[in-house]
Amino acid sequence: MSSVSSTNAIDPALDPGLPRTLFDYHVIDLIGQGAGSLIYAVSHPATHQLYALKHVVRKSEKDDRFIEQLETEYQVGRQVSHPGLRRSIEFKVNRTLLRKATDAALVLELFDGISLERQLPRDLTDIVAAFIQTAQALGALHGQGFVHCDLKPNNILRDNSGRVKVIDLGQTVKAGTIKKRIQGTPDYMAPEQVKCLPVTFKTDGYNFGATMYWALCGRKMPTLFTLKKSENSFLVDDRITTPRDCNPQVPETLSNLVMECVRTNPAKRPEDMTELTRRLEIIEHTMHRAAARQPSRHTAVYRRSAAMRVG
Repeated sequence: MSSVSSTNAIDPALDPGLPRTLFDYHVIDLIGQGAGSLIYAVSHPATHQLYALKHVVRKSEKDDRFIEQLETEYQVGRQVSHPGLRRSIEFKVNRTLLRKATDAALVLELFDGISLERQLPRDLTDIVAAFIQTAQALGALHGQGFVHCDLKPNNILRDNSGRVKVIDLGQTVKAGTIKKRIQGTPDYMAPEQVKCLPVTFKTDGYNFGATMYWALCGRKMPTLFTLKKSENSFLVDDRITTPRDCNPQVPETLSNLVMECVRTNPAKRPEDMTELTRRLEIIEHTMHRAAARQPSRHTAVYRRSAAMRVG
């Protein structure tokens, strides 16, 4: 799902023009687009509190899954409370006399942030800080038994003060769930997702590592889904270019951690988000100490590299 702070290019097939109201909420602006949905900034009719509203119109049977994802996001978002996870406020649906859904809406916390995909921090320490917060948010989700299943740069929002929100819980399931079809994003998907095996907390660990890989390398790493599909398709861990190979400014400890996260065998990945948070905090502390000794060189060299990758 896109950031809720500014409008991306909207699919004309989805865009009916700006409505005045949706489910009694006053529509202020169209601010983004998700899978099968349009996202609006809205205000509550009584309190005038601002929210984001994700709206799905059912045009065919394929839209049923988007409505189901809205309801899933609502249910999970109501059960897990953490500053790094976007809160779900209300789920609404219109139905025909035969109880068929015609459209549905999920009202969400409005967060003034931009996705990492659209605006990646240029300072390496800021990138690490963003992923520490991401790991903490996922840890809270795991604490309630849920697996996000779709972490990627577009699902991590960051505001001007550096605060992070993990969004889009529409594919979230209980740990141990076997999904009936492949779900996730190809460039960040764990091998067990591609094979429709049970998803675990370590599935999020893989998605997390693949997202860090993109942030540090400026390129997407190969996944089982993006390889040529055949019976002989497989990933070889030690043949994937490491973040440090992509960018020498990435500390070896950080590069190694990323590569541990994306091991094809879940048993070889870091144990949990608590371990990932602890190790990233140690790396962050070490980087701050190194930057204090050589502030100008470290910052300038990495910013030049980051500008080349992002721009």
